[in-house]
Amino acid sequence: MALSAPPQYRNWKPAHNPWIVALTVTLATFMEVLDSSIANVALNKIAGSVGATYEEATWVLTSYLVSAAIILPISGWLSTVLGRKRFYMLCVFLFTASSFLCGIAPSLPILIFARILQGAGGGGLQPSEQAILADTFPIEKRGQAFAMYGMAVVVAPAIGPTLGGWITDNFNWHWIFFINIPIGILSLFLTSRLVEDPPWLKEEKKSGIRVDYIGLGLIVIGLGCLQMVLDKGQEDDWFSSHFITTLFCLAVPILVAFFIWEWYHDNPIVDVRLLNNRNFGTAVFLSFTLGMVLFGTTVLIPQFLQSSLGYTAERAGMALSPAGMVLVVMMPVVGMLLSTKIDPRLLVTIGFLGTAATLHMMTIINLQIPFQTMMRLRMIQVIFMPFIFIPISTLNYVGVPREKSNQISGMSNFARNLGGSIGTSLLATYLSRENQSNIHNMASHTDLSNPNFKRMMDGLVSMFMGQGFDAVTASKKALAMMYQMVEGQAGVISFMNVFWLMSLVVACLAPLPWIMRRAKAGPKPVLDAAH
Repeated sequence: MALSAPPQYRNWKPAHNPWIVALTVTLATFMEVLDSSIANVALNKIAGSVGATYEEATWVLTSYLVSAAIILPISGWLSTVLGRKRFYMLCVFLFTASSFLCGIAPSLPILIFARILQGAGGGGLQPSEQAILADTFPIEKRGQAFAMYGMAVVVAPAIGPTLGGWITDNFNWHWIFFINIPIGILSLFLTSRLVEDPPWLKEEKKSGIRVDYIGLGLIVIGLGCLQMVLDKGQEDDWFSSHFITTLFCLAVPILVAFFIWEWYHDNPIVDVRLLNNRNFGTAVFLSFTLGMVLFGTTVLIPQFLQSSLGYTAERAGMALSPAGMVLVVMMPVVGMLLSTKIDPRLLVTIGFLGTAATLHMMTIINLQIPFQTMMRLRMIQVIFMPFIFIPISTLNYVGVPREKSNQISGMSNFARNLGGSIGTSLLATYLSRENQSNIHNMASHTDLSNPNFKRMMDGLVSMFMGQGFDAVTASKKALAMMYQMVEGQAGVISFMNVFWLMSLVVACLAPLPWIMRRAKAGPKPVLDAAH
């Protein structure tokens, strides 16, 4: 059965230059993604300022993630109910106003409440922006449009830690939220003047939409519980915690019930039946995996630099920031490649294989690795990410009617963010377990019956005695230094194993893009229906 926009809307074009529209919506994306990474650096100072422990202050991050996770999948439905332009401007306004509230928050509870509002605004931005780009640009130019959008999505996390460290060191943590205000005001002004809803969305809104209250309730409770499990699981040792176990036991059946309910509902909040489309179903899975790789490396590499090499947050950010410049160059290159006759499925395959190879290169890390080498490794490692991100964003819409763009954007962004949350949690758990195992294995060889260990101990004892310590004190200091060395080496081996595992998983995904159909460019942006 053919599904397409009504004939009278097939040749619709926006009134303003599409590139100005793309720049307008990308501005808010950059603001939201930057803020999600910039707050991590200031957490210690936030905790001290509001009189909270570090563990209590982590709710500043968790509250945002939970709120954004709930809004993401239902953003398509909200765009249809409220009108996409109106919903988008509401999200920008809410994000900007709540940023001001975060900056002036005098206590932790008020800050957490403001972050919940900020997450609700931020969670709706990216899906709306992608849907706007998909409807604004014809098929043959979508790759270049998504390249501009992709720069904001992947560059902002790269510079976030550096900018956050600089702001908190030279000003105070309040300014990491205040910087959103002028950007938000500018975004609102430009959006009101330049962005418009396509006519088929206006018609759908006029026809009236019944609210699926049961589906809405199920997804709010289910995703709220799941995001709490993912964010707090490692901190509370997963299922050894009754709190985590209870939330998990609630999340799984509620989300299963939500999926079944939405599948058979006439007016679903999340149109899960779109997963029947071969392109979209595959793209959702690849977006999920991309989230694991993108968010996983964004978390792992700074963690290695700070925990193993002793970098400050700002210095770690400086090592990662040049990779953002590589992405600025590569995003338009891949966008231009998509505008040619090169098969986007080939680009995705190259992206997965290249990313796997560069992740494997990360296994050369050690405790003496120079700053410049780490910087180059990260720059090489991000080269192939645009080959995955941009073609998948384009292939998402193949075989899906234009009036479903809101749903497509919401579900694909949700898949990527969910993949990031699950990937980060799994990698953190694996890293912790691997580190404990490595320490245990290496410590089993640290006894005086081992000639190598004895030789090193004797050398350290002699060194400390030469500094004026007595024999007993020198032995204790030597043993403490040996344990620090064991911990350091065990940590490096753990990171190496994690990068190796990630490279293997990503390499196995390389054949999957060929399940998808290739988009056909033409004068009319009408696509064949899904089978």
